[in-house]
Order: sequence, then C-alpha cells, then structure tokens
Amino acid sequence: MRKVGMPRRLLGIGKFAKFDIIIAMRVHILALNGVFDTGLAAALDAFGTANALAEMTGLSSLRFQIKVVGLRKIITTTHGLSVPVTAAARAQTPDVVLMPAINHLKPEPLVQALASDEVREAGAILRKWSGRGAMTAAACVGTFVLAEAALLDGEEATTTWWLAPLFRQRYPRVRLDESRIIVQSNAVVTAGAALSHLDLALTLIRRASPDLASLTAKYLVTDVRTSQAAYTVADHLAHGDPLVQQFERWARQRLAEGFSLDHAAAALATSKRTLARRMQSVLGKTPLAYFQDLRTERAVHLLKTSHASVDQIAAEVGYAEGVTLRALLRRRLGCGVREIRRNL
Repeated sequence: MRKVGMPRRLLGIGKFAKFDIIIAMRVHILALNGVFDTGLAAALDAFGTANALAEMTGLSSLRFQIKVVGLRKIITTTHGLSVPVTAAARAQTPDVVLMPAINHLKPEPLVQALASDEVREAGAILRKWSGRGAMTAAACVGTFVLAEAALLDGEEATTTWWLAPLFRQRYPRVRLDESRIIVQSNAVVTAGAALSHLDLALTLIRRASPDLASLTAKYLVTDVRTSQAAYTVADHLAHGDPLVQQFERWARQRLAEGFSLDHAAAALATSKRTLARRMQSVLGKTPLAYFQDLRTERAVHLLKTSHASVDQIAAEVGYAEGVTLRALLRRRLGCGVREIRRNL
C-alpha cells in the first residue's frame, strides 16, 4: 500500500485542515479479452465512487488506487470496446487483484477458453502475485480462472450458479457453495453471477471501511445480498448427466406427492446409493435437497404468476400447511411471501 497526502475535510471557505497521511490500497483489475463489460465497469465505478465519497465526506478510510492490467496493450470487451491496459508482467504486485468474468454462458465455449494461452498466462501472473501476498478476488466466470490457477484448491468458494455443476466437476478440491453471493476464504474472495461484481467490489471496500462501503452502496442504490438461491433456475443448471436429468423429470411430476428416495431409485432403475452419489458429485446436493429446490422454484413461480393463497400453493408443492412453505422460503431464499410477490 502506498501513502498519499489528501485533505481531511473542508473547514470553511479557503480553509483546509492539515494534510493527513492516507494509505491507498492498490487494486489491479486483471482484464482478459472478452471481459464482461458490466463486470469491469461495475468494479471501476464502485471503487471510483468510494474514493469520491471518502474525499467528499472526509471519511478517514483507505483510498483505492485502481489499475486495469492485461496481457496485451489493449483488450477488447465482449461488446467490442477497446480498453488500453497496463502490462501485467511489468506491474507492481498489488494488494488485491480482481478477476472479472470472461463472457461465456455455456460450458463448451468456456472450457475452450480455459484451455487458451491467455488464461494460462493469467494464471501464472495470479499465482505470482498471490505468492507475494496479494489477495485474489474473482466474480462469476472469473472464478474459473482462479480455479484453473489452483488458487482455490482447499478453499471455500462460490461461482455463477448455472455453471456450478461444471465447476464442481473440474475442480473437486474446491469446497463450492454456489448458493452464496460472496465467499471469503483466507486470502481469496469469490462472488457469484454477473452483477455480483458489484457485491465483490463492495466487499473489498468494506475491508477498508464498513462506513464507506455502506455509503457507496447507498449512492449506487444497491442492497446487501447474501444468497443466489432466489435467482437459481433449476432446469438451467449446466450439466449433461443423464441420471440427474431423469431424476429431475421424475421429481417435477411428483412435487405434490412428497419425496421418497426408495421410489425415486426404483423409478430410475438404479440404487439409492448410486443416485445419491451422482446427485452429490454433479450438483453438490442430496436428492431430497434438490427435490426441495424444485418445490421452491415452483412455489416462487406460482406466487409471482397467480393469485392463489399460500395454503393453495403449499398443497401444489407437497406441503399440508402454508406455514411450512413460508418457513422453507424464508430459510432458502432469505425472504418471505410478500417480498417474493413484490420483488422477485
């Protein structure tokens, strides 16, 4: 971190307090070709807003010295914008390096991108900086780049929810919890899908000053979010496992009947142990937990698209009472029926 002189606050027209020594946190944003435009911009805007607010309000917080770095002189974003960058190979080791997403929504092109020379070079730089004490952070598909560099091995992490099965398959040494938006594990911070780039930047700002992070969030009109569960669409999870697909089809037809692992295994002509093991390896869930996900998804859909009562919806997804459904939604989504009908 470097020290810079900045005025503490205005004392009146023409009068300034003596310069205090403010410490700046060096944050490098490592952008690759095809970087997700919104992710890059969200990080830059969050740190820029935090710096402006700290100066405007006189908060005695760390400032953020932001530098966009890359492997070439210019990188091209997903939407074709050219962004000049500082060469990462010549950049000083930062305090934090943030890896925004490369914009691949489907597994096949993402796997191809992860095998590219650019991702391998980025991984080498990330490992070098991490070995010198830099905190590493990534959001959305950027978490795959960290995992490719083995920087998430043995750590807890999250990732974009629909690619979680691919992540779990490729990186079994990572303790993945894709239900969370932010996961902090030792010197690594990971964030979930798309707009969680903003959550990630605010998390890093919060390390410098909780007050500044709160103020920045208010200026950016964003709330503190902790879970991706409310946004997950079960049948959009990117996996190609036939047994899991068969279980999903079987489960969707029986949401109102309740769950039986014995009946599920018999219907799919497999053993309970095989079904449970496959569900865990692909989705990181038990068959019952995934069945509950499908119930939650269906209940949320009905709450948003119908005027049915909570008791009626509860019956459609296999619960005898509405109070049980309310408790499930609150536990899994962190919000109640009114919030779902109003916001989700």
